[in-house]
Amino acid sequence: MSAHATIVPPRLRSGDTVRVIAPARSRAMIMEHDNTRWIDERFAAMGLTLTFGEHVDEDDQFRSSSIEHRVADLHAAFADPAVAGILTVIGGFNSNELLPYLDFDLIAAHPKVFCGYSDITALQNAILARTGLVTYSGPHWSSWGMRDHFEPTGDWFRAAVTDDAPIAVEPSRAWTDDLWFADQDARTPVANEGWWRLRPGQASGRVVGGNLCTLNLLQGTANMPSLEGALLFLEDDFESNTVAFARNLTSLLQLPDAGGVTGLVVGRFQTATGMTRAALDEIVARQPALAGKPVLAGVDFGHTSPLLTIPVGGTAEVAVSPDDASLTITRH
Repeated sequence: MSAHATIVPPRLRSGDTVRVIAPARSRAMIMEHDNTRWIDERFAAMGLTLTFGEHVDEDDQFRSSSIEHRVADLHAAFADPAVAGILTVIGGFNSNELLPYLDFDLIAAHPKVFCGYSDITALQNAILARTGLVTYSGPHWSSWGMRDHFEPTGDWFRAAVTDDAPIAVEPSRAWTDDLWFADQDARTPVANEGWWRLRPGQASGRVVGGNLCTLNLLQGTANMPSLEGALLFLEDDFESNTVAFARNLTSLLQLPDAGGVTGLVVGRFQTATGMTRAALDEIVARQPALAGKPVLAGVDFGHTSPLLTIPVGGTAEVAVSPDDASLTITRH
């Protein structure tokens, strides 16, 4: 949990090569529904060339590959001078298995854009804690296969990793929560009611977070980033619900340095969680560490679409009043 100087990776530019790796689940699982046409078209339009880790298609009983091979692909991606950025295939449940074997000195010595979300939260926050490198909680490689209703996910990604200008986040006009990868035609966007302004105030801080239950796996280890001065960005998926989210948030905010949290930004909950604004309001009210601090919820990140790209280890500012809210994100 020792502090490191912030390392901001070089921006991605047209002509760069991006390596796709599978530190959690295998590409073989994703290719059961082949949506690569739209992935390839979108990266070509950005002028980016995709290459793949040697072991991305290995598929064991956990729909993953061995720890050794996943570590090898991650190290190879950071070490290769021809690679400017790294994308994860998808999330899963076992990225934290890699942590004891990662060469954090290698990662720090070759800073580059590293993007994914969900289970990848374990890697991103460990990298922050151990190196100070800014990584990006944002779309996986597979996310780019969404034919319709993809934007503004791509716009937010490009803004985060190709430009240094601050990003003034606005709520999306609509959102989706569906198995789009299995059926690209059966989709119904939902009009966005806007952000939930749960607690007023203004705050800035270093971004820590991602998937809540995954972040909590790091508690008590050297891979847990400090919460002192942290502006938390937290989300959870359909396997969560009101009581699971409450107990996981409570656990995080009972860490010894949780009093140093400056505020909380919560991603949109999937419909299956049953989370309501009233329930989340009560959950927040029960957290002493959040007393007097701004809390904004219903933001476009998590396991619905569109998906904001958030710099883990970067900085953000949030301002919440009863009538309005603003959220600004920067890389450093």
